[in-house]
Amino acid sequence: MSFVIKLKWFFKERWKSYVLAITVMTIVTLLTMIPPIMIGKTVDEIREGQLTSESLTQTVLLLVVLGILLYILVYIWIMSLFRNSALIESILRKKLLTKLTKMTPSFFHRNTTGDLMALATNDVLAIGQTAGFGVMTLVNTIVGVSVVVVMMVFLISYKLMLAAFIPLPFLALVINKLGKNVRVNFLGAQASFGKMNDQALESISGMRVIRSYVQEEDDISAFDKVTTEVLDKNRKVAIFNALFQPSISLIVGLSVAIGISYGSYLVYQNEITLGELITFNIFLGMLIWPMIAFGEFINVLQRGSASADRMENVLLQESDVKNAEEITKVGAPTSIEMKNLTFKYPGSNTTSLERLSFRLEQGQTLGIVGRTGSGKSTLLKQLLRQYPIDKERLFISDIPVEQISLEKMKGWISYVPQEHMLLSKTLKENIKLGKPDATQEEIDRAVKMASFTKDVARMTDGLETLIGEQGVMLSGGQKQRVAIARALLLDAEVLILDDSLSAVDAKTENKILHEIRSERAGKTTLITSHRLSAVSHADWILVMDEGRVIAEGTHEELMFHGGWYKEQWEHQQMEASLD
Repeated sequence: MSFVIKLKWFFKERWKSYVLAITVMTIVTLLTMIPPIMIGKTVDEIREGQLTSESLTQTVLLLVVLGILLYILVYIWIMSLFRNSALIESILRKKLLTKLTKMTPSFFHRNTTGDLMALATNDVLAIGQTAGFGVMTLVNTIVGVSVVVVMMVFLISYKLMLAAFIPLPFLALVINKLGKNVRVNFLGAQASFGKMNDQALESISGMRVIRSYVQEEDDISAFDKVTTEVLDKNRKVAIFNALFQPSISLIVGLSVAIGISYGSYLVYQNEITLGELITFNIFLGMLIWPMIAFGEFINVLQRGSASADRMENVLLQESDVKNAEEITKVGAPTSIEMKNLTFKYPGSNTTSLERLSFRLEQGQTLGIVGRTGSGKSTLLKQLLRQYPIDKERLFISDIPVEQISLEKMKGWISYVPQEHMLLSKTLKENIKLGKPDATQEEIDRAVKMASFTKDVARMTDGLETLIGEQGVMLSGGQKQRVAIARALLLDAEVLILDDSLSAVDAKTENKILHEIRSERAGKTTLITSHRLSAVSHADWILVMDEGRVIAEGTHEELMFHGGWYKEQWEHQQMEASLD
């Protein structure tokens, strides 16, 4: 019942299709009662010497016509049900992906990639199977058993029916016990499958590192442990699954044995005819599939319910950054300002940013420098609205960001993170990711601004070069410039470069920064970097340490006042002169 409640939106939407399938299934079940009755009648006619060639011909023709009709009707209800099964799988995958695209990083801290992959594959399939095959077996069992019981009572003998059904209560006990075990073990199997996905992803993405440290055997051993756990837990599921059919067959077999023995006695006592006994046993045989199907239904339902619980748990999780009820309309971002902003990552007891304040006007460049772990990237993430912050601490155009729609904020910003996500497609497709309708002229301009033109020219297929998974065919500096070109193609109001020039040489860095300054005049830029030459041209520079601003000003002012910035600058200039 919980499965139906969780998916009531789908059953409500597709109720006509289910009504059609159930109606046709009921008609099929009623029609399948005709052949046993005709066979019993024919047997009695043979026994009494009343069978004629004409009646036999009519019986055979009727059975042939009935077989063709049943073929057509069965095709209709199977297509109706299993179309729904495929449809709900498609809808759930779309819902899941839509949900993932809207969630903030804290969601992915709670849900591993492996679990989400298991949800999109095994769990979706289990739900689809329950919505299709599960519904089919349930209806088939209820309708089939009901019709057969009615036929037994009214056409044969209620005493024979009651006697044959004596073993069936044990069936409910067996199914209940096995069903619980299937559900518990299936949940464990799905969890272990998620861990295996995580392990496989880590191994594949880190293959070059694993090889460089000669850790292939250790990695294989670790993966073998995970797969052994998956095997053991799925073996337990398989064991309980395998017990369903033989248990049901045994109990139904006892019913058949009782039916034949007691039915023979009733024939001997002339309470029923031989044809009626044969018809009864055919009816009893027709119960075998519904009983087995019911066992399969419980099995499928337990899997589907467990998967529906997992799916619901993910889909009901809310993003911790949402649009406010009342949104303020804002044009281009004329300023960016932080006022005493303090921030902690969700679940952390450590303050990552403490009382940060600065103001940046449209067209200005802000440089952010500091030691590793000083909070530079964390500061930039506040502009991306990835985490919740206190109200009235961050302002765009003097309006609190919580009053500006998330879509509007994202539309203003081009972001180049430290870790570049590249698709296993062509260079051109990677650069066009944020602007699929970009013209060739716009792409060439972005490539030139990223100082990537010569690299492209040296490639055999130019911009049509396939770069492999995560840009495996490119160097670190080339990956960074592809990501920069992708961001520059958008020509957004705000450009954020999060240590995005670390893998290029100083000469290339100067070219890129020069292009950005000349081509993006009048637009805002924020740059974090360990190399101070990347921010020396900035209108304002923040020097951070342990989440606080320890110094700020222009390059000249910071050099005049001395401190960490001046020491670092002189050290880097000395290193550059020695290269």
